[in-house]
Amino acid sequence: MIEDLHIQLLQMMENAGRNLARLVLDLAAPSSVAIAAGSGGNGGGGLAAARHLANAGVDVTVTTTRRDLRPVAAHQLDILRRMGIGWSDTLVPADVVVDAVIGYSLRGAPQGRSAELIGAVNATGGIVVSLDTPSGLDVTTGEAPGAVVEAAATLTLALPKIGMRNASVTGQLFLGDISVPRSITEAYGAPAPDFRTGSILRLDRPT
Repeated sequence: MIEDLHIQLLQMMENAGRNLARLVLDLAAPSSVAIAAGSGGNGGGGLAAARHLANAGVDVTVTTTRRDLRPVAAHQLDILRRMGIGWSDTLVPADVVVDAVIGYSLRGAPQGRSAELIGAVNATGGIVVSLDTPSGLDVTTGEAPGAVVEAAATLTLALPKIGMRNASVTGQLFLGDISVPRSITEAYGAPAPDFRTGSILRLDRPT
């Protein structure tokens, strides 16, 4: 996407965040949402969703794993600060909690602040919606080497991940369009998702 087609991470992040916000609104019609965001691309998608949710009139509060985020996530957080969207050191109670702490780049058991925030997500009592994968789940093996988010729904991106086949922690599984061209999915031998009727698809688990 980035190296060959010059479709930048910020563009994909915007698509992910918009679709995530739409899914949250459709599933729960919440009046309040708490966003738990990591420092990288997954966190940036969650922060982009925060903006779209706030624009829809939802009371949004953001909590991050760290203050010095990577550039694309920091860009999204800067926008939220300029909009006056709330930030909290601790995850606040809300109708829906968005898990955008760790994406597919998980390497071993979550540590430190990430593990702490995963525990906080599970303890809030709100409906948990994860972006791309429940934080802490190895999307290749389907195993959780440590703390893992237990989501009511997961919006995975681009294509379903193998490890989600039998992973109960994903909850309801959806696929979001982040503008991956058919040439890329077909190069990996996968049929291109059919997003003609909408940018979010409900996935049936394979048997």
